Amino acid sequence: MSAQSSEHGRQRRFRMFPKRLLGYRPAAVHEALEARDGAVQEAQARMAAAEARAGADRAELDACRAEAREVARRIVELEHVSARLATMVVDRDKELRRLRGELQAALERGDDGLRAIAAMAGDLAKVRRQAGRQATRIRLRALKEAAEVAARGAELEGADGAAGERLIGPLAEAIERVGSEDDWAEEDELAARAEANGHSDREPGELFDGMVEVEVGPLSDFSQLVGFEDAASEIGATSEISVKRFTQGRATLAMRFKHPVELLRELEERAPFEFVVRDMRSDRIILDLDE
Repeated sequence: MSAQSSEHGRQRRFRMFPKRLLGYRPAAVHEALEARDGAVQEAQARMAAAEARAGADRAELDACRAEAREVARRIVELEHVSARLATMVVDRDKELRRLRGELQAALERGDDGLRAIAAMAGDLAKVRRQAGRQATRIRLRALKEAAEVAARGAELEGADGAAGERLIGPLAEAIERVGSEDDWAEEDELAARAEANGHSDREPGELFDGMVEVEVGPLSDFSQLVGFEDAASEIGATSEISVKRFTQGRATLAMRFKHPVELLRELEERAPFEFVVRDMRSDRIILDLDE
């Protein structure tokens, strides 16, 4: 309602007051004042209601803002979780690639084992052929000795020894054709290769299996021991490893292997320092740092 309409309404109300000699009637004036007070109270009530609604709206707005802040916080947390999961995925991918590499290496070692078995089978075939030759040689020598005995018997009986000489000569030539001293050397070489499990270029004792103790030193600090232990644990055949002693700079490690392994070659490839072999047995190796 505009200010002009309000002023017009007041003038109408005042004109409606009945007049008397000295002014308006008091009853009418009081009645108008009461009406005014009622209108003021009604307006105040409406104002209070509006303020209450405004307060409720402000509270709802504050709640919405708090909810928005909580949602923003959750978004940040989820972003952190997503980053951690991405890092875990990358780590798992690296681990899978490493395991694939180890599996490929194991398969290659298996192929090496098959080739070693094939080589050993060929060596055994050669050994069998050499054994056959040797058996033939032994039989011919026995025949030669029998012919010599027969010839001596014939001489004792006064018979002609020419027939015995003719028999002994071809037997000796046959023995020379079947084998010579070089064949014995070849047999010894084949036997050594067979004992080496098909690996002709390996020295006896290079393959280790089961429980083996490795003593290494002198180590300057504990970090060298940790590096050597980590290198030994990376050997594919290693199933257990533990440090038994560490005194005066020398450490003794107990290692258990699942299958035969070229321990010295593996340690030379993986160890963080160079070393020399002081002593090597079937179940114990002593290594000195090469200073």
